[in-house]
Amino acid sequence: MSTEQKLKPSVEKYILESRKLLAEQEQIKSRMKNMKFDTIAVHGLYSVEEAISRNQGAVIEPLFLASSQGYRDADELEAAPAYLIPSWAYTRIANPTTFYLEQVLALLEGYKTGRETSCAVTSSGLAAIMLATSPLLAKQKTGPEPINFVSSIQIYGGTYQLFSVRIAQERGLEVRWIQHPEDLEEWKAKIDENTRFLYVEAPSNPQQSFCDLKALSDLAQAWEIPLIVDATCATPALLRPISYGADIVVHSVTKSMTASGLAIGGAIISRRPITTKLNHPDPKFKENFAEYVKNWPGRDYGAALSPFNALMALNDLRTLRMRLDVLSQNCLKVAEFLEKHPRVNRVDYLGLPAHRLHSLAKKYLKLVDSDDGSGQEVNRYGHLLSFRVDGPPENARKVFDRFRIIFRATDLGRIKSLATIPAISTHQQQGEEARRMADIPPQLIRLCVGAENPADLIDDLNQALNSL
Repeated sequence: MSTEQKLKPSVEKYILESRKLLAEQEQIKSRMKNMKFDTIAVHGLYSVEEAISRNQGAVIEPLFLASSQGYRDADELEAAPAYLIPSWAYTRIANPTTFYLEQVLALLEGYKTGRETSCAVTSSGLAAIMLATSPLLAKQKTGPEPINFVSSIQIYGGTYQLFSVRIAQERGLEVRWIQHPEDLEEWKAKIDENTRFLYVEAPSNPQQSFCDLKALSDLAQAWEIPLIVDATCATPALLRPISYGADIVVHSVTKSMTASGLAIGGAIISRRPITTKLNHPDPKFKENFAEYVKNWPGRDYGAALSPFNALMALNDLRTLRMRLDVLSQNCLKVAEFLEKHPRVNRVDYLGLPAHRLHSLAKKYLKLVDSDDGSGQEVNRYGHLLSFRVDGPPENARKVFDRFRIIFRATDLGRIKSLATIPAISTHQQQGEEARRMADIPPQLIRLCVGAENPADLIDDLNQALNSL
């Protein structure tokens, strides 16, 4: 609604009425900010007061499956789609259940960062990446260089396809690829006045690349552009990039957050404000990017998260920290076994001291609210690894086909262990040359370690490898 449009006194009545609700939410939010990570993950902003006063005492957040919301009269209806009152109107725009998920994700990602954060959830992780990047690529040009963005090439295959085909080829914009995201000089060489943002995945899927997040965010801020980090595999239990200066964090909520495998979803979490030199007419674009994305581009593109999927994700989030702790420890044991196996040419896992980026990852990947006995948080490196089977690509396929309890699937982050061969699945469309640049050979098997006893997983891997 434009500022010139004069509101009726009866509409103003609803705006004044809504301020009480907003004040209550802010009080609950302030209270939760003083809680520990696990408490926030369990409760979010769903309070005892709300449960009793509005939801008949329901201990778990209610599931609102209705597609739309009814209003008392035309005045309340007029205020709702203009975002003048807290309302959900229509589930493509908002929904009470997805609101609960957004609030808990904003709090978890902002935990101990000293930053205000906001969140918009989406129908998938790729939808989150699309909505986080598209608004930053508006046609405001300075100088002769094309509008561009700089991204690590060591990213999920679907992200590569989005950037290289949907944005670069179809929209005529330029993506500049970084082969070694840990090399700050390579980033510096690719940035110019028309660079709109930097994008990195940490840790990357499947190669386990990493970067110096603080140095990269400092570089982005020097150019007045946002740093976007896909932290799907780490989750806020192990890494909160905003604490190191990142502006926007994206997640495939489908993966590590929702370990049950019962939901598809994505999330955009932004700090307030983000760094950008774009001159946007809506002040929220800079001041509250995630809310801007939710209210306008998200509303127009229709990439809404299903309320049912939001509830499934909420339920899994409650055990996020303890789950990532167990899965990380399991993954390290499996990686140590694979590292010594004669049929394995190389293991990529940031938790192994022999990994070339181990020291860098050790600075950043830590289990939140843990204690090693000296007051320092314990390092944990996640549940994802990759290993390269010795010999020709056919050997990797033979080993892969021999797994008995490890599922062959393109998913990751499950409570059950899953494996895939990225060159023929998740990164197939990337093409051979781009896979070579991204260091994804056909001999590479990606393994996401679950909550099984690691001895059983090691036995399964051992019998498969010994079949060669």
